[in-house]
Amino acid sequence: MRVMGLDYGDRRIGVAISDALRWTAQGLTVVEKRRDGGELDKIADIAKENEVSEVVVGLPKNMNGTIGPRGEICIAFAEQIRQKLNLPVHLWDERLTTVVAERTLAEAEVGLKKRKQVVDKMAATLILQNYLDSK
Repeated sequence: MRVMGLDYGDRRIGVAISDALRWTAQGLTVVEKRRDGGELDKIADIAKENEVSEVVVGLPKNMNGTIGPRGEICIAFAEQIRQKLNLPVHLWDERLTTVVAERTLAEAEVGLKKRKQVVDKMAATLILQNYLDSK
């Protein structure tokens, strides 16, 4: 069974999936947030298609380790995912993952327009890979 990593953002949710052995994370897609909450159904479909057995949601913490308003939003989202999928959901410290993703894409000379399309997926991959590495 695989692990799904999610990077929850204001407009988009980056999605990554582990391999079957849970060694590596691969960016899968970006789910656009919707007013009707349809993104939860889309994530549920992805989880089912990929035989996901647990989920990791990035938790943005302040640099001093405290949880701010953005972190509280991600905690609430993680709870929605747990209820929707009925799977274990882990919160994982995601400090600077988006910054690292942006920097990596910039260094690879990925254009700004393309970068905006893939940065969330890459951040989800980094979150998931860090989680997998810790196990």
